[in-house]
Amino acid sequence: MPSAAPLGRLTERSLIFVIGAVQFANILDFMMVMPLGPDFARELGISTAHLGYIGGAYTASAAVAGLVGSLWLERWDRRTVLVLSTLGMMAGTALGGLVNSLEGLIFARILAGFFGGPATSTAMSIIADVVPPARRGKAMGAVMGAFSAASVLGVPAGLELARRGGWRTPFFAVAGLAGAIAVAAWFLLPRMTGHMHRDHAPTSLRTLLGNRRVQLAAATTTVLMAAGFCMIPNIASYLQLNLSFPRERLGTLYLFGGILSFFATRYAGRLVDRIGSFAVGTAGAAALAAVVAAGYWVEKPLLPVEAIFLGFFLAMAFRNVASQTLMTLVPGPNERAAFLSLQSAVQHLAASLGAFASSQLLFELPGHRLGGMDRLAALSIGLTLLLPPLMWHLEQRVRPARIAS
Repeated sequence: MPSAAPLGRLTERSLIFVIGAVQFANILDFMMVMPLGPDFARELGISTAHLGYIGGAYTASAAVAGLVGSLWLERWDRRTVLVLSTLGMMAGTALGGLVNSLEGLIFARILAGFFGGPATSTAMSIIADVVPPARRGKAMGAVMGAFSAASVLGVPAGLELARRGGWRTPFFAVAGLAGAIAVAAWFLLPRMTGHMHRDHAPTSLRTLLGNRRVQLAAATTTVLMAAGFCMIPNIASYLQLNLSFPRERLGTLYLFGGILSFFATRYAGRLVDRIGSFAVGTAGAAALAAVVAAGYWVEKPLLPVEAIFLGFFLAMAFRNVASQTLMTLVPGPNERAAFLSLQSAVQHLAASLGAFASSQLLFELPGHRLGGMDRLAALSIGLTLLLPPLMWHLEQRVRPARIAS
């Protein structure tokens, strides 16, 4: 395993912070749309059962961008790709605040996703280039803490901005934030071209797809993302419209969910470094299946809304950190950017399939309530239970590479 890429005057911790900030803007851009769904559905006359199409448009576009990116990302300075992708995402997000129809919003999300996909894969490539495997779980947990930060700070703020200034306001706010972070990343990050000068040529997409480890990684990612994203775009609508959770308390719910996830991702990262991805990922998958069954599969939830929501955040944190850390061990150094671009494409494609499936399985009842949530929950549980055996097989295949590192 080659040594970590040089950082110049930037410390490893500072680099993780910058990458985390980029991920924060990226994740917030995606996350804020889902809890805002009932707001803009009402203003634009969109059926609540069709909100999955809006989330799916972003992820499907990001999947296409990931596949395209896997062919050329190794040829460019990682800093340049990261900054340009973030600026493109900013433009798509700003456009989302200007539209007046379902079709216009879908187009804006397609544009944002096309740039958001490469931003994610490039950020993960930088972490994999710079941080040694022995500390990678901790670093991945810190970067994925951007999800928690987006929940703690961004989503509640976006919900409050929408409540005070209309649903368009959060789109403009996130676009401005993304632009500022892109400029900061350009000046703070060093050029990152080491991957362009390695002895081995970058691995082709065809070669990657013929690798058994890559195939297992793709299957694992597909199950993980589809299981989560058949539920995620519809949670805010279901809580408000079916379970009568007050709109004014939704931001507080995301705030506490994000705080819990913030600490859970860090603990999960350290735990993965100690006992491995399979054990941590299995615990997360089991907890997620239990929470979905107790909150959404049954007609009357077995737990309070707060417990269901927070349990979902907690289980997702453990499951996702374990899976993402395992994925960084799959490619060799010359395969890294191409593999992570392919993974980004698979992630987003699976998420879009889950979101589109939710729009097919759900239907609108009188009072805009959602019907069919029990079927959607059953699908999510079934997919979630496939995750542990897939992770076990993948961990067995990458373990020699981890030991060698």
